[in-house]
Amino acid sequence: MDDDGLTYERFVTDRAETLLRYGYVLTGNAHDAADLVQEGLLRLRTAWPRVVRKDDPEGYTRAIMARLHISAWRRRRRERLVREVPECGYVDQGLEQTERDPRLWRALAALPRRQRAVLVLRYYEDLPDEEIAKLLDISRGTVRSQAARALDKLRADWRPSMTQAVGAHHDR
Repeated sequence: MDDDGLTYERFVTDRAETLLRYGYVLTGNAHDAADLVQEGLLRLRTAWPRVVRKDDPEGYTRAIMARLHISAWRRRRRERLVREVPECGYVDQGLEQTERDPRLWRALAALPRRQRAVLVLRYYEDLPDEEIAKLLDISRGTVRSQAARALDKLRADWRPSMTQAVGAHHDR
């Protein structure tokens, strides 16, 4: 028992329904509301001694639930759900033109072997740094530094011509 006689268990028993209604108002869904209450009460339990001294466990729980709901809402807001999958994928024409530019390939060929290998493995083969490091028998830090140096050289040596960039913009 705490000083004022309120225990965590008694608080949950007394206020769970009220918190569930609050969760439902936040989410508009009984299942999401139950999940929100459960997570809020779990977090309350870890902070119980501190919260009960301030004499407002319900306010604390409601604040936790609101923050959790906002976080979930922000994550979902970034997603864009559609009813049907589009028939065709998006093709970046600027990327296609860039890949056909012989100046890019000359600039890539002019890189030192290790830098070129790191870029090919990272961007063409889509391998993570750890795997590149194992394949090339170098450290992960070396992979990152070699990639950074290689990209700096490519940026300095190769720039798409303005006519290509303008043409790609008008083709859209």
